[in-house]
Amino acid sequence: MNRPIRVSRAAGRSLLYGFAALLCFHLSPVLADSYTQTRHPIVLVHGMSGFDDILGISYWYRIPRQLRAGGAQVFVLQVSAFNTTEVRGEQAARQVETILATTGAEKVHLIGHSHGGPTARYVASVYPQYIASVASVGGVNWGTPLADMGHANGERIPLIGSLTNGVANAFGRLLDFLSAGNLPQNAGAGIKSLTTADTLRFNALYPEGMPTEYCDEGPEQEANGIYYYSWTGNRLITNLLDISDVFMFATGQFIREPNDGLVPSCSTHLGKVIRNDYRMNHLDEVDQLFGIHSSRDTDPTVIFRQHANRLQQLGL
Repeated sequence: MNRPIRVSRAAGRSLLYGFAALLCFHLSPVLADSYTQTRHPIVLVHGMSGFDDILGISYWYRIPRQLRAGGAQVFVLQVSAFNTTEVRGEQAARQVETILATTGAEKVHLIGHSHGGPTARYVASVYPQYIASVASVGGVNWGTPLADMGHANGERIPLIGSLTNGVANAFGRLLDFLSAGNLPQNAGAGIKSLTTADTLRFNALYPEGMPTEYCDEGPEQEANGIYYYSWTGNRLITNLLDISDVFMFATGQFIREPNDGLVPSCSTHLGKVIRNDYRMNHLDEVDQLFGIHSSRDTDPTVIFRQHANRLQQLGL
């Protein structure tokens, strides 16, 4: 007569845990957050007076971490804090080549903030074989009155221009040193690149994604297959706890149309415009200062995650 097999309570727990672990192993691809997992790596390009990270704090603050949490492969570039769009673009292109070589990826997605917008556009125009899409966040695509004023004052009063450029270049070198870079700085040339006149020159040479009329939309996809997108905020004061809002409010007074404190909303338009009226200022758009932003609109990290998912849905 066969006796029933008795399993000890400890052994039973071990079997149960083993089964649960096996089940989780098979279900992990389903349970994992793959919301931002794009086919191509995402590459972030900072704006003027920007950096990749200093003392472990990213220019983009929580954004890279949030994108990676959803499965995206993310790289943060370091280009000159102050220089022409073309110089910054060539610096970015060399780093993109390194990313492609080390990852084996076919292309990358570029997301540029402020001066990083036209910088990314330059790379896509000159090296289209490297790029799947470009997104411009608060990008200076039609110039900004602040650059017009700064450049004009420097031309009118050379001494002031020389002093201002000297201070800015010193600041740029400090940022570069703290972020372990070794890049040239040229504040005067960088500011000129963001003037209305020089952006019009730039747009004539590198027109991909640009609207034909100011404040209009450009094509979502160009003939070379690259997709173009943009978004921006149009608020100055967004959170009373953010001391940088005072600066945004002050600079925004010099722009006689809706703006984010540094760039007119219409000037940021490129390709398909996601939104040009987020309750954000120029720093909020990339999760600065330390993630403090308005509680009455979308978290900036969510916007970046949504964009990554947009690219994922396109098979990119």
